[in-house]
Amino acid sequence: MTDTTVSSATSSGAADNREGMGYLETLPRQVVVFWIPLLIFLFVLLFPFYWMGLTTFKPNSELLNYRDNNPLWIVQPTLDNIRKLLFDTPYPEWLLTTMVVAVVATALSLFASVLAAYAIERLRFKGAQGVGMAIFLAYLVPPSILFIPLATMIYNLGLYDSMWALILTYPTFLIPFCTWLLIGYFKSIPFELEECALIDGASRVQILIKIVLPLAVPGLISAGIFAFTLSWNEFIYALAFISSSENKTVPVGVLTELVEGDVYHWGSLMAGALFGSLPVAILYSFFVDYYVASMTGAVKE
Repeated sequence: MTDTTVSSATSSGAADNREGMGYLETLPRQVVVFWIPLLIFLFVLLFPFYWMGLTTFKPNSELLNYRDNNPLWIVQPTLDNIRKLLFDTPYPEWLLTTMVVAVVATALSLFASVLAAYAIERLRFKGAQGVGMAIFLAYLVPPSILFIPLATMIYNLGLYDSMWALILTYPTFLIPFCTWLLIGYFKSIPFELEECALIDGASRVQILIKIVLPLAVPGLISAGIFAFTLSWNEFIYALAFISSSENKTVPVGVLTELVEGDVYHWGSLMAGALFGSLPVAILYSFFVDYYVASMTGAVKE
């Protein structure tokens, strides 16, 4: 009787599933429910990149005369905009500076965030929750308020107009965010794993390195992606702490060097924006699986 009931329930469930997904079997419904929303999403997502690429290879005659030229197509492609960007401006130096600053600032921030998040979540000292909330609230402080006192400190330390001015100030907004994100990820890792290691005589450092960090790789990658992206796109600190042209980052250099008064070099501006966005896009494409895993949880008990 029990087997018959289970079999009946299974058949009923399978039938319900078939009936529930049956509305997608016809082509018109697939178009309305799936293809149209997907195409709209792809258009909104990819059109800025298409526009940047289009403007990069357009000559000024087509860029400045939409009455006689199609704004969504190129008649006579040119490489003058890229040549101006790479050879008439220190864009390669900007790209290298931005990469070094983003990588080093992200590494320092992740190191500090791992220690802070593990201490707050696992050591359970008095006031740990309050400290965690205070760290997160520190992330909400606008950079426009902090850059003035930070500029004074940077100038007094003799770091003005150098990469170290950015490397040491970017963690002020990276560490709070990464710490808050890792606290939530460490919370999803079963504590019983660490208890077993403590019983076997492992130290806290050994537990962190050999147990927690290997399980937290998706969370670390997610935090690293966020930190790298924020560092790469940061503008206010880079504008305030860097003055020489060759030491600027990509966001600041493209805006300040390719806009001369009321003259906008749109082709070179779009080329700089396109090349500057590619590293972040490539980074996301390589680690998208880990990023999704960090958003859906960690180790299940």
